[in-house]
Amino acid sequence: MNKAEEALRSFSGNFNCAQSVFSVFAPELGLEREMALKIATSFGGGIAHLDELCGAMTGALMVIGLKHGMVKDEDIEAKEKTYALSQEFAARFKSRHGSLRCTELIGYNLSNLEDYEKAKEADVFNSCCTKFVKDSVEILEELLELKK
Repeated sequence: MNKAEEALRSFSGNFNCAQSVFSVFAPELGLEREMALKIATSFGGGIAHLDELCGAMTGALMVIGLKHGMVKDEDIEAKEKTYALSQEFAARFKSRHGSLRCTELIGYNLSNLEDYEKAKEADVFNSCCTKFVKDSVEILEELLELKK
């Protein structure tokens, strides 16, 4: 099973989009899957259903940070590389989907309970969000050369 399939399998259960993307890369980057799942929990559904950045994208940004992030105060180069890769990821994601925000991507504001219920009824998590999860994994594999 490739990473995109693994992420989609995770997403088809009860894990959110951010968890599904972040957790498939974390082990090869030195972080146990269980810890990755915990870290990413708050970032699904537009960051805890707050009508913000797509969770599949935030999961991807965490992968970029885990691989290239700054760990020493003087390592400005690592910070700049992480920002540059994050910006490139965002550009590629946006070119495929037209937006980076959860609400704009799925057409429902998950911070509103009525909209959240409508989103579930419309099956947007399967019809839309699976594409965002799959594409985030694929973009990461291309961008970070992590394909296995």
